[in-house]
Amino acid sequence: MAKNSKRYNELLKNSKDFKSTDLKEIIEMIKKNSTSKFDESIDVSLRIGLKQSKGGDFNLRTVTQLPAGTGKKVRVAVLCEPDKVDEAKKSGADVAGAEDLIETIAAGKFDFDKLICTPGMMGKIGKHGKVLGPKGLMPNPKLGTVSTNIKKSVQDIKAGLIEIKHDKDGNIGTSIGRKSFSTDNLVNNFKHLVDFIKKEKPDAIKGEFIKNIFVTSTMGVSFKVSSKNI
Repeated sequence: MAKNSKRYNELLKNSKDFKSTDLKEIIEMIKKNSTSKFDESIDVSLRIGLKQSKGGDFNLRTVTQLPAGTGKKVRVAVLCEPDKVDEAKKSGADVAGAEDLIETIAAGKFDFDKLICTPGMMGKIGKHGKVLGPKGLMPNPKLGTVSTNIKKSVQDIKAGLIEIKHDKDGNIGTSIGRKSFSTDNLVNNFKHLVDFIKKEKPDAIKGEFIKNIFVTSTMGVSFKVSSKNI
């Protein structure tokens, strides 16, 4: 059975008497607990209700732009027509190409975190969906990764566009920034995320849409947050 580290046990000890329900104070405690040497990610885990009153489970998959970004460096690739490759590179794409990029993908080389595709190239990348899909790299119009506006798509992703998707149990996990962010920026990102998800609630789901929320850092202790206090 795995044992907690001495550092983590110390965090548990220091946090056991913390009872605040104030979001700002919770964020400050999480930052205080981020004692590792690297810039820890501040992560949110939510569970939403999926059962609709008229039958069938609700599926949520969309994107939103965090006001203060995520602090994460994202390598973006753009698959486009040959005459648009230079435009993609000038727009900030880390990787850009046409048939050559498809060959790279076919060889199983994925030197990027997000893949943007122009509509005209979707027919050529489709057969690689079985490889790209499980990695979360398959371009999708709903996620802003199939676009004619290459510059905007690249800039949006690099600025902090995050994907919101739940698992089969209704759990959603995402980052709202790093421990180096100011408390106010983390609070604003958190509120934006929760408000955005609340607005995605369909009329067919009754009662509270967000069942619970926990916030933690990469190597820290998690704290429960009530959506009613936001």
